[in-house]
Amino acid sequence: MTELPGPTLDEIRAARERASAVAVVTPMESSRFLTELLEVPVHLKAENLQRTGSYKIRGAYNRLARLSDQERARGVVAASAGNHAQGVALAARELGIRATIFMPIGVALPKLQATRDYGADVVLHGHVVDETLQAAAEFAERTGAVIIPPFDHPDVVAGQGGIAFEILEQVPDVTDVIVPIGGGGLIAGISSAFAQLEPELGRRVRVVGVQADNAAAYPPSLAAGEPLAISTGPTIADGIAVGRPGALNFAIVRDAVDDVVTVGDDDTARALVVLLERAKLVVEPAGAVGVAAVLAEKVTVSGPTVILLSGGNIDPMVMERVISRGLAASHRYLKVNIPLPDRPGQLARIAELIAEANANVVEVLHTRHGYGLQISEVEIEIHMETRGAEHAELVLRRLRDAGYSPRVDE
Repeated sequence: MTELPGPTLDEIRAARERASAVAVVTPMESSRFLTELLEVPVHLKAENLQRTGSYKIRGAYNRLARLSDQERARGVVAASAGNHAQGVALAARELGIRATIFMPIGVALPKLQATRDYGADVVLHGHVVDETLQAAAEFAERTGAVIIPPFDHPDVVAGQGGIAFEILEQVPDVTDVIVPIGGGGLIAGISSAFAQLEPELGRRVRVVGVQADNAAAYPPSLAAGEPLAISTGPTIADGIAVGRPGALNFAIVRDAVDDVVTVGDDDTARALVVLLERAKLVVEPAGAVGVAAVLAEKVTVSGPTVILLSGGNIDPMVMERVISRGLAASHRYLKVNIPLPDRPGQLARIAELIAEANANVVEVLHTRHGYGLQISEVEIEIHMETRGAEHAELVLRRLRDAGYSPRVDE
């Protein structure tokens, strides 16, 4: 095997031991639903149940623990909208180091409050992460504080790589591991460990990365052979919305990762609903993209598979919207607009047809002012609960057979 860049296997082992002072061994949950879907044993590595709600504490603690006394005295600084902030804040508290965390204005309140509760000084600056990063860099230059990067550092990669050993201890016969990718620190650590363990194991553990469609810097970068910057679009998986791979992370991913796939927001929202209902786990969108890739049939596996759930820090308000989107993507929430003659009894007739199809009406909106309506027409918007794609189509067919023209609102 060609020698990989970044931490050695001994350094990853040492990082795991070091991080064990603060990180817990997270559960490995079997998933009957996904096992039946893939026809191989599927397990969920629940890093959403890690301290601070994500794997980030592993790499952050390893990096801070390796600082010199002089560096510790200068304090540390980081920029983050969430998980990295909390990881650095807790690691700094445990090691007695002063931490200053720059977060964007408008950051989710639970993430802001958690970072403060861990003892960090929080500075709100900028409306996008690039502005926040710039402010943190200026603070470091002005004060001498040590910048703690979120992914592009050997100590951070080594800290995240310790998860590979836990996976092998919990699922010794694992053949495939599916990992979310943002900047690449997590998958770099895990894939590096598995690649270096290959001679010892006598087999290759296949590692597949998953990115969000609108923030997928790795596929074009891998095609080009070098890290490329992209313009990220809006995505519910904001925790992995990174516009450029880390240099070290890219080099490891290029040599040690078997495939990188992407998923859309609807796939991710559907995965969150599946994890809530079937696994009883609260997972943030970025942490659920591995399950999304399986549901969207973006990956193939050959044997016992581990899907890494990288985090569980989700704003309840965001969760409400994501669950609604996930239900719609699963055809369990149907919204239709129906133009009607403006005469008595039409709404009652529509309600009767829906009831006969055993769907449940959640909300009804009625207007005479819709675009394109005739003077003698009204339009109703009906939100209803359905039981999947076949049932939703049955409801629509009942309405059409009765002479109505329902328009499905995506």
